[in-house]
Amino acid sequence: MASEMFSSLRNKPADKVVFIDRDGVINRDSKAYIKSWAEFSFLPRSLLALKKLTQHRFRSYIITNQSAIHRKMMSLKTLHQIHDNMMREVALSGGRIEDIFFCPHLPEERCRCRKPRPGLVLSAKEKYHLDISAAYMIGDSAKDIECGKRAGCGVTLLVKTGHYADALTSLSSSGIVPDVHAFDLYEAAIWIIDHYARTHG
Repeated sequence: MASEMFSSLRNKPADKVVFIDRDGVINRDSKAYIKSWAEFSFLPRSLLALKKLTQHRFRSYIITNQSAIHRKMMSLKTLHQIHDNMMREVALSGGRIEDIFFCPHLPEERCRCRKPRPGLVLSAKEKYHLDISAAYMIGDSAKDIECGKRAGCGVTLLVKTGHYADALTSLSSSGIVPDVHAFDLYEAAIWIIDHYARTHG
């Protein structure tokens, strides 16, 4: 069924680009926000997933809302420390994150970069001259899926390791449907690798 859904992508050259949400996809989320490296915990198989994507020459970009900064719960310096540590652990495990794009704003600030708005993805597109028409967006929330759709990503994948139930309810009410449901980031990565091989091989 997946090959039929995306037959329009078949045999067309495309950048191997994956946009990935952070909290609830790569690491465990928290209602109290992730405010330090001590609070950061990789989800099972997420490091292996990033390694698999890297081995298959996919470029992974993190797209994440981090309103804890403007909530005055965390400094920008601390966020950079968390991301530096995260990228180091990913590299030690054989993976690679190309870049991290984050939004520090509160919802009421109505910025262009806070998901579900597509600003972060479009910034990555502009900075790295990416063709995102066949790019993949992986997230655990309705905001991630809507962001991917609005930005023009070819495939959106909703994982079950974060806000899956809430995401289904929200997406259903807005008429937005994820292209793929996956158990976790690893399952999503394997699906992407296989899908790309079938549609661009």
